[in-house]
Amino acid sequence: MSKIRILMLGGTTEASALAKALAAQPRYDALLSLAGRTEKPAPQSLPTRIGGFGGAEGLATFLHDGQFDLLIDATHPFAARISQNAAQAAAISSLPAFCLRRAPWQAEAGDNWWHAASVQDAITQLGSVPRRVFLAIGRQEAHRADAAPQHHYLIRSVDPVDPRPVLPHAHYILDRGPFDVERETALLREHGIDIIITKNSGGLATYAKIAAARALGIEVIMIGRAAAPVIPAVATVDEALAMINHLLPPG
Repeated sequence: MSKIRILMLGGTTEASALAKALAAQPRYDALLSLAGRTEKPAPQSLPTRIGGFGGAEGLATFLHDGQFDLLIDATHPFAARISQNAAQAAAISSLPAFCLRRAPWQAEAGDNWWHAASVQDAITQLGSVPRRVFLAIGRQEAHRADAAPQHHYLIRSVDPVDPRPVLPHAHYILDRGPFDVERETALLREHGIDIIITKNSGGLATYAKIAAARALGIEVIMIGRAAAPVIPAVATVDEALAMINHLLPPG
């Protein structure tokens, strides 16, 4: 029996978990593709390629030349351009596709959230009075803080922010989740943080800062996700495996 060829666009905790599940099943011949934004990506259970494809047309060509049977978009919820290219490439190739995207966080009792449409919007909402800000958005858009240099920033990312924002009051830390509530609470207290800016990524790996903010009564500016391309979507690895069997039944 021929194996099912799967291309998965990854870079998330869920993608790694699905890669492990696919690698354990002999009916699948899967390749994991990473965008290359992280300097030292974690080891993966599947053969891995790193880099872009040259837009939707390039991805469609890659799918055709590789004789793939299925495309899975398991990229970060804020990787909007990649997801759009994936949906377009699947349509060009007439290939079944779906996305694995964890559900966004929902505010709970005790949370004090403001909502923003973008990082730039969130920075603007800080106002003119100096605040102590935990900028937990990764390194790609940390430069947006240049628009409000009066604040004190704690900036956390997996890889170094380069070039660094031009800020008179900024402290940088390198760390990779998952994080726990105790450590996040200690971090917020140590730096006197009174507001957090974060993207609504969902999942458990970075949720601890939200729970810590709730416990300490700290405000959170929550950046919402852009509208996702209209392709089937699942939220868990089990649902992803079920979707594969639905789209490409055994036998």
